[in-house]
Amino acid sequence: MTQIEQPAAPAGSGHPPPGGLPVIERMREWRSRWPAGGGAAVFHTAYLDVVERLDPAVGRVGFDDREPAALLGVRCAERYLSALETAAAGGRPPLCWRPLLPCRRHPGVRPLQLALSGLQAHVGHDLALAVVDTCRTLGCDPPEVEGEFERMGDLLAALEERVHEELMPGPDALGIADPLTHLVSSWSLDRAREAAWSAARVLWRLRAFPALAEEFRQRTDAGAGLVGRMLLTPCR
Repeated sequence: MTQIEQPAAPAGSGHPPPGGLPVIERMREWRSRWPAGGGAAVFHTAYLDVVERLDPAVGRVGFDDREPAALLGVRCAERYLSALETAAAGGRPPLCWRPLLPCRRHPGVRPLQLALSGLQAHVGHDLALAVVDTCRTLGCDPPEVEGEFERMGDLLAALEERVHEELMPGPDALGIADPLTHLVSSWSLDRAREAAWSAARVLWRLRAFPALAEEFRQRTDAGAGLVGRMLLTPCR
């Protein structure tokens, strides 16, 4: 891809210590850092809306809070923000985010593809790790947070719907033979969520074996990144 665009870091950004800015405030700071109308901007705005809908407590949850109503969603958002902050600082975010961060503006890649690539990175990698983070914080096993996982899945489905509504070309511009039609239909949020739950359970069982757990995480990250790059296949 020919032109690389990195998000500029907002003033005072960086991974805050416990007691720092709540996740929702950090996401609001990033909202204006993406090119208006682009796939990354739509993804971020829609995701912020999802986080705001999680629970009124989400604006108060910090790193040491143990409020299960919003904890999983906050842990997910922290993973996303960490990738943003790493990329803005010139570092190397997880492989799953590299197709989107820095955001590549290619004339053949449509905004919908960038937004779906971000959603794929989040579900394909971050969600499983957020489940493990949540279980460690609450001192419980994954089945005990399965209800919150399903609730988070419903909110991610709302995010996907919002992305499609805002970025999917209308029928006049998108024929049945358009490559974008086939590319978008090849990815399933439901299948990605199922894989994330399985990955979370495996990572939880491997917690006593850090080297194996890290190897599994890296392979999960690489696989999510591969799918994300495929979603960015030029369509015009």
